[in-house]
Amino acid sequence: MKVLDTINSPSDLRRLNGEELDDLAAEVRRFLIDAVSRTGGHLGPNLGVVELTIALHRVFDSPADPIVWDTGHQAYVHKLFTGRTLAFSQLRQEEGLSGYPRRAESEHDLVENSHASTALSYVDGMAKAFQLKGERHRTPVAVVGDGALTGGLSWEALNNIGAGQGRPLVVVVNDNTRSYSPTVGGIASHLSVLRNSSTTGATTASSIFANLGLIYLGPYDGHDIGVLEHALRRARKLANQERRAVVVHCVTVKGRGYPPAEADEADCLHAVGVVDPATGRPAGPSSPTWTSTFGDQILDVAKRRPDVVAITAAMLRPVGLHKFATTFPTRVFDVGMAEQHAVTSAAGLAMAGLHPVVAIYATFVNRAFDQALMDVALHRLPVTFVLDRAGVTGEDGPSHHGMWDLSVLSVLPGMRIAAPRDPSTLRAQLWEAVNDDSGPTALRFPKANVGQDIPAVRRVGGIDVLAEGTSRDVLVVSAGAVAADCVRAAELLAGQRIGVTVIDPRWVLPVNPAVVRFARAHELVVTVEDNLRTGGVGAAVSQALQDDRVSTPVCNVGLEREFLQAGRRRDLLANAGLTGERLAEWIRTEWSARCGAVVGPHPYSVHDSDVEVAV
Repeated sequence: MKVLDTINSPSDLRRLNGEELDDLAAEVRRFLIDAVSRTGGHLGPNLGVVELTIALHRVFDSPADPIVWDTGHQAYVHKLFTGRTLAFSQLRQEEGLSGYPRRAESEHDLVENSHASTALSYVDGMAKAFQLKGERHRTPVAVVGDGALTGGLSWEALNNIGAGQGRPLVVVVNDNTRSYSPTVGGIASHLSVLRNSSTTGATTASSIFANLGLIYLGPYDGHDIGVLEHALRRARKLANQERRAVVVHCVTVKGRGYPPAEADEADCLHAVGVVDPATGRPAGPSSPTWTSTFGDQILDVAKRRPDVVAITAAMLRPVGLHKFATTFPTRVFDVGMAEQHAVTSAAGLAMAGLHPVVAIYATFVNRAFDQALMDVALHRLPVTFVLDRAGVTGEDGPSHHGMWDLSVLSVLPGMRIAAPRDPSTLRAQLWEAVNDDSGPTALRFPKANVGQDIPAVRRVGGIDVLAEGTSRDVLVVSAGAVAADCVRAAELLAGQRIGVTVIDPRWVLPVNPAVVRFARAHELVVTVEDNLRTGGVGAAVSQALQDDRVSTPVCNVGLEREFLQAGRRRDLLANAGLTGERLAEWIRTEWSARCGAVVGPHPYSVHDSDVEVAV
């Protein structure tokens, strides 16, 4: 029997001897490579924390001693040791095992928000609660990557933790010199100095942590179970004796024990799809994605526009900026996991006469809302936000779906938002965005293959007409990548004698006045978007029609105000009604209920001369 087969809870780890622990570490790595290569997931980060996770669970008594992972994508080994080994066959699948800690899965999972730099604040709060409740036996632990320490929230927490006398807690710094890519900035340099110090394993006052009031121990070999266990026991004892926080600095290797990951200098196979376990390479041929299309186009823009610069928050390659950075290394700024700083820094770049492009995941723009509002929009600055992984993302689950960006950014005065439907509109609208000096702009697109171009029948008032029925029964307002499904729905409904016009506003917010004119010419308006229905494009169209006293009823198809779990993107879209077939079925039902008695085409037709040209 394999050692891993005998581990059902953390207590099982405490009966193993040194040889068995080494065997277990090797088995865990083989298990992870096999399992993750079948389903996709975060491989490199978890291969790097095998020994650290073993030591943590041998020293601390989870869940009485809460262990909070920052970020949660490094918690696969933790899941193996807390009774979820068999569930890995459904890793990141719908109704399967989450790729991050999940409270519904285990009492050992306290935090499932996988946005970085949060663990220290969670643990600070827990330590305060334990102090107030007199639970002196409990020692909370934050496992923080060096990449997460580039986020400002970490230092807000450390500022408070350092002054927290009477509150024991342990901070484990998992220092592998990387987030997605090599960690940048002054913190990375400081950790490098500590790694190379001659006081290995010593308590030292020369670290920034000690200067903030925490006890610093380290650095330690993060792949030596015995050394780690000794260090963590010492840290726990010190924290409870001194009644304050102790930092344990562990040096690990991302992708440890898997040659393809260790050889991958770009991101150490940080996150993979289905891959060949022998090579770490994708199992099938790859197709152009929205990200790669943007990456090629922003490089073309940069070649022609020397004033265009780019900012990323520790995700140079995932957002497609690596080619730009290779060609123009002085014009791309990686600020670490610091979206707030990224946006306000972009405001400064714009104030100084450049046009910054802030490329981040759609889910992370939520973190910089105040900066987008007060530092960019208030000053009417020409900053372009490029929001990758917008809408339904897929297997990463609730914290990574980009389903709030339209609702969040729609309230910014002067903000113009484009939702490209295909490769050509993405390329065109990126140019339109960087050529707009009137204020902030944003482009959003999903995590998916980009597909083929969807040609317009004609353009009216800045709006692309994608399909026209023989009668003007239903107007479908398509926002972005749902366009192909909207056109498919129109084709299906044409066979049922329901005339459907499909339009793509291109710039979806604020609402183009031409959309109102189109709506006046139809019996029913249906808006379709892969964003929340609350505060999204549909809500804005409804408001625009109401303001203009247009009586045409409006129905909004989109995502409900709830957290979507993990699953394949196409399945989640189908569940939300965002496929051609589901849309056709829904529109037919709605049309029959509302307007089925109307006979013949609507007497009003929309021509170029009838529609106000959008500014």
